[in-house]
Amino acid sequence: MSRRVGFLGVPMDLGGGLRGVDMGPSAIRIAGLGRRIQALGLEFDDLGNVPVLRSDAKEPKNSSAKYLDSISNCCRRLRGRVERLLEEGAFPLVVGGDHSIACGTVAGISSFYHRKKKKIGLIWFDAHADMNTPESSPTGNVHGMPLASVMGFGPDALTKLGERFPMVEPEKAVLIGIRDVDPGERELAKECGIKVYSMRELDILGMDRVMKEAIGIVTHGTAGFHLSFDMDGLDPYEAPGVGTPVPGGVTQREAHLMLEHAAESGKLLGLEFTEINPILDERNRTAEMAVTLVLSGLGKRIV
Repeated sequence: MSRRVGFLGVPMDLGGGLRGVDMGPSAIRIAGLGRRIQALGLEFDDLGNVPVLRSDAKEPKNSSAKYLDSISNCCRRLRGRVERLLEEGAFPLVVGGDHSIACGTVAGISSFYHRKKKKIGLIWFDAHADMNTPESSPTGNVHGMPLASVMGFGPDALTKLGERFPMVEPEKAVLIGIRDVDPGERELAKECGIKVYSMRELDILGMDRVMKEAIGIVTHGTAGFHLSFDMDGLDPYEAPGVGTPVPGGVTQREAHLMLEHAAESGKLLGLEFTEINPILDERNRTAEMAVTLVLSGLGKRIV
């Protein structure tokens, strides 16, 4: 991993049904992200926020994929910023915002390595599968579609953001932590070939084994992997300030073990945290937790 960490905030809440996650980048800055990364001996560059151009419409034009154009435009700008970081030899750290931002992050990393004739892998940690399409989504909220999109399923405005299609092959992606899945997502997950570790599998196998198996999948025949971490994958008791909380998630210690394995693999290409909602939080507890998890992902060790 590069000794220079480039931080990008993406204050977007257009993909979900609740306001507040647009303040996630501010919350994590307040929690001391930069200072604590520098304490690890790493360079830290806060490159500000990616602009989010809001739609003036109170109601989205397309009810099956709400605010799709605005989200796609933001993700396109994010893709360019992520690519630039990689070209400069920096490690991209992206914080949202709702999880639809991952389409832009993954597009940037995938495109960069595609030009080097390499594929990338993807670990997606989330309480939700994020594998809806406009046709299957019960809400039309785009934050429920990004994993499907980066694997090539969904609207062109998202699936074709990068130079490679699909951005990530389903066989090189792993979904961890799910416990709230829509029928259409369940069907697509079974059909496309992505490896899924639900909370049941995590309970049975344990995070250590799951991460060892997952890293083996996402690094086979790839340049490495991106880790997209939705804070709602944690149990709401641990992280109350999230966009869509679901009881029964992983513990703080299990989450740290996940990030520690990612760092120790030496194959982590980018790191992303989403769905921090300060409005629903308790004294910025969830952002504080996110910072400690970022540090584990960047190589912080207990001893």
